[in-house]
Amino acid sequence: MEYRRLGASGLQVPVLSFGAGTFGGRGPLFGAWGTTDAHEARRLVDICLDAGLTMFDTADVYSDGASEEVLGEAIKGRRDRVIVSTKTGLPTGEGPGDAGTSRSRLIAACENALRRLGTDYLDLFQLHAFDAGTPVEEVLSTLDDLVRAGKVRYTGISNFSGWQAMKSLALADERGHQRYVAHQVYYSLIGRDYEWELMPLGLDQGLGALVWSPLGWGRLTGKVRRGVPLPERSRLHRTADFGPPVDDDHLYRVVDALDEIAEETGKAVPQIAINWLLRRPTVSSVIIGARTEEQLRQNLGAVGWTLTPDQVAKLDAASARTAPYPYFPYQRQEGFARLNPPVWGTPS
Repeated sequence: MEYRRLGASGLQVPVLSFGAGTFGGRGPLFGAWGTTDAHEARRLVDICLDAGLTMFDTADVYSDGASEEVLGEAIKGRRDRVIVSTKTGLPTGEGPGDAGTSRSRLIAACENALRRLGTDYLDLFQLHAFDAGTPVEEVLSTLDDLVRAGKVRYTGISNFSGWQAMKSLALADERGHQRYVAHQVYYSLIGRDYEWELMPLGLDQGLGALVWSPLGWGRLTGKVRRGVPLPERSRLHRTADFGPPVDDDHLYRVVDALDEIAEETGKAVPQIAINWLLRRPTVSSVIIGARTEEQLRQNLGAVGWTLTPDQVAKLDAASARTAPYPYFPYQRQEGFARLNPPVWGTPS
């Protein structure tokens, strides 16, 4: 397993990390991904550690907190061997204090996560979304207090826009607060919007990308093809409307290119889709999920080999979309091309 720095921090993370959203199986939306219990989770963690995958990501909203509880059980007795990240900010109840990132919410969320995970510190504590109702200074100073108290090692964000991230980083510099080192983002061959603004920002500001849903909300598993009905057991039947949208023509164009490269390499479609992401600038780690050992082992097969330049070019062309203004002129100029040579976060 290859390791990379998480953004501009000194924390070394594996290029693949495990998303524990399938743990718990409680709740209407975030519980629909899987029902992995503690016994099954411990087996999946065993497989991850054997492969050198040591980072596990969860959130308080996954299965109403059960994901954190199950992950805590699965890593019991080996906390020193793993990197644990969790997130807060999305609604976990109906009360006025059950959403957002106010000082009281952040402190309570951190304490609850520590209790459910059975640990006394979080390696990475991330804001699941930007909270427009709380002053940025309040958020940053609270996170700074949690770091200084030893309860949190590093902080990050998720699903922020460019201006939201930059405002936070600028204020952190001005006030001497801890800087965010990670941005957990949606990025896939069928969803490359991250490249338009957030990737250049991450490169400039030292934000490492932690990629969620690298298979496009389950559409790049190899089971979705032109003219082929979805398998009855596919979770897309229940969750497609909640995930990032993609039109069918674009999806099938990318899948056709993936199928061609699968024939050339003997690799599975998901492995190729993940491997492509690992070549992209600013990507520190790609978060993989799995409900079964078979799925996990297949996803782990995305590392240890490299796509050829011609194969990367084929995937780039099939997945390319015209960016909206003001980004599309930039893509056509040499400024965007400067992201293509190897930079931090990508192998040379």
